[in-house]
Amino acid sequence: MSQQRNIPSPSMSVENKDFWGAANEGKLMVPRCKDTGKFFWYPRNISPYTLSKNVEWVAASGKGTIYTYSIMRRADPNYAIAYVTLEEGVTMMTNIVDCDFDSLEIGQAVELAFYETENGQKVPVFKPA
Repeated sequence: MSQQRNIPSPSMSVENKDFWGAANEGKLMVPRCKDTGKFFWYPRNISPYTLSKNVEWVAASGKGTIYTYSIMRRADPNYAIAYVTLEEGVTMMTNIVDCDFDSLEIGQAVELAFYETENGQKVPVFKPA
């Protein structure tokens, strides 16, 4: 089992304050363009498809698969970063936690968890399902 590391606090902005507020409530919200019906990532209030503000925030299922990952073995403690593709179709950079890093595989199913950062802000992370 991996040791938990201190996760740096994320940058806050007007564009992502709703996302981080929901994270503090234990919800992973994914933006969706209301004009096209397509989800997108990273969290922001303007659709990259239409450049409009016609965006809604949808609670993600919390399920995904590892697209790719890297284990930071020179860090103390070691940690794993990954791109995880959510069931909603977007791919996000995140941390993989609560597992033996040597057992991770591309395509592996993962599920959502939340960890607190240095300043108390909760961030979405994933663990093997």
